[in-house]
Amino acid sequence: MSNPFSYAPALESRGIVNLQPSYGLFINGEFVDGAGSSFKTINPATEEVLAEVSEADAADVDKAVKAARRAHTRVWGKMPGRERAKYLYRIARIIQERGRELAVLETLDNGKPIKEARDVDVPIVAAHFFYYAGWADKLEHSGFGTRSLGVAAQVIPWNFPLLMLAWKIAPALAAGNTVVLKPAETTPLTALLFAEICQQADLPAGVVNIVTGAGATGQALIAHEDVDKVAFTGSTEVGKAIARVVAGTEKRVTLELGGKAANIVFDDAPLDQAIEGIVNGIFFNQGHVCCAGSRLLVQESVADEVLERLKSRMTSLRVGDPLDKNTDIGAINSAEQLARIRELAEIGETETGGGRWSPACELPSQGFWFPPTVFTGVTQAHRIAREEIFGPVLSVLTFRTPTEAVEKANNTPYGLSAGIWTEKGSRILWMADQLRAGVVWANTFNKFDPTSPFGGYKESGYGREGGRHGLEGYLKGAE
Repeated sequence: MSNPFSYAPALESRGIVNLQPSYGLFINGEFVDGAGSSFKTINPATEEVLAEVSEADAADVDKAVKAARRAHTRVWGKMPGRERAKYLYRIARIIQERGRELAVLETLDNGKPIKEARDVDVPIVAAHFFYYAGWADKLEHSGFGTRSLGVAAQVIPWNFPLLMLAWKIAPALAAGNTVVLKPAETTPLTALLFAEICQQADLPAGVVNIVTGAGATGQALIAHEDVDKVAFTGSTEVGKAIARVVAGTEKRVTLELGGKAANIVFDDAPLDQAIEGIVNGIFFNQGHVCCAGSRLLVQESVADEVLERLKSRMTSLRVGDPLDKNTDIGAINSAEQLARIRELAEIGETETGGGRWSPACELPSQGFWFPPTVFTGVTQAHRIAREEIFGPVLSVLTFRTPTEAVEKANNTPYGLSAGIWTEKGSRILWMADQLRAGVVWANTFNKFDPTSPFGGYKESGYGREGGRHGLEGYLKGAE
């Protein structure tokens, strides 16, 4: 019998992307060669080398910070907000105009499905620049003052390279700061394309600087003595190290770290809608999401039905070429990340006594791939229920009462997000008040908007990005 979910390939063309064989650093408005070595960035779906990229050393970082300081002191920090807004609007429009190019490049370098890069990432990126452009001449109404901090050091992860760039750069520029940004070493290309967009928008030299490299580059940037603000998104382990480095200094810090979100389904929930929310919560972007709903808490009376429907839905998920518009689950970003997912999945299989299930799917022979996976028979003591897997792996637990659901949901060192599925509005409000999570979604999951702040509690970090509150970390405070 033929597969009812087979589709003819619908490949997006790579022709719109003009890949260069090598890329330098973007410092003071120009692309320059780094003083250090270089590294390869690859397509995780094929293991093809996309480009050689300069690795910035401490001297390069120092040049970038000095360029940002000059730009802040002489130009950007003195510019009226209405003038800064014009540049942000211009950048937003160029992002829209070059949206297809950005989406294809993001898919090539990251491994995420083109439909996610095209329909989610790029539109939200443009929306952030539009939104903060509107704030640039209205800072007196923010409640956080009008004076910029100065130079912001920003380090972003590989799961949403372009989106995290927008989350960091847009509010910083709107508030009058200049930035030095380091993208993840496995996904530097859209940040470098954004540098071209800055040139196209005639952004003053030094306002945005991009330094590429691995951990040592990020460490040099964060530790630089002339940086006023540190913004980081990534693992809790690295976040703790950053907090130690900046302790005792006057640097302002925003940390958006790991998560282990609970997606809580009650027996009165609209189950068809909930199943889509569960799938979106854990399998969107291959589970490479800090707020992924990796812990499914289901009320016992509907647990069997939910699991049956979930497995049926998972059989229709299409794993394969990220450039195919039919693909639901793309490639894992790197061999290192794939190895971690495999390790924790093997531990989970041992812990649950074989409660591991994946739909039948043929994985490509080249690249880094992992099938959508669900574990049943999971308890709070299991590592797969406690540790962030950061992949397409779902742990299923059950509960009897709302109080038990809250206790299980909060029984984690993380506190980034949660989801609630029920038809009772009073229950939603009560649960949202009890859950120790920075974002609580009701009858939906993974919904983002530039007007809404995002951030966590406990080991998921501190500070907020997005919305009016996203300006707080880039302003000196009300006089």
